[in-house]
Amino acid sequence: MMRVFVRAKPGAKRREVETIDATHYVVAVREPAREGKANRAIEAALADHFGVPSSRVEIVSGHHGRIKIVEIVG
Repeated sequence: MMRVFVRAKPGAKRREVETIDATHYVVAVREPAREGKANRAIEAALADHFGVPSSRVEIVSGHHGRIKIVEIVG
């Protein structure tokens, strides 16, 4: 299991995962920060980035803010 810290950028022009260091990332997604759409998109972007299924990525803190803690299993 790996725990990473994410700064979310919902409503961006394109989806992008920027690595700051081994545990800190900036994730830009096109989806708006409404009804969990951006959170699901962030989980999917991180799953693609780390090469794991999206079911293995979970936001554990920061569901309603831009700073999030995400656990990645596998």
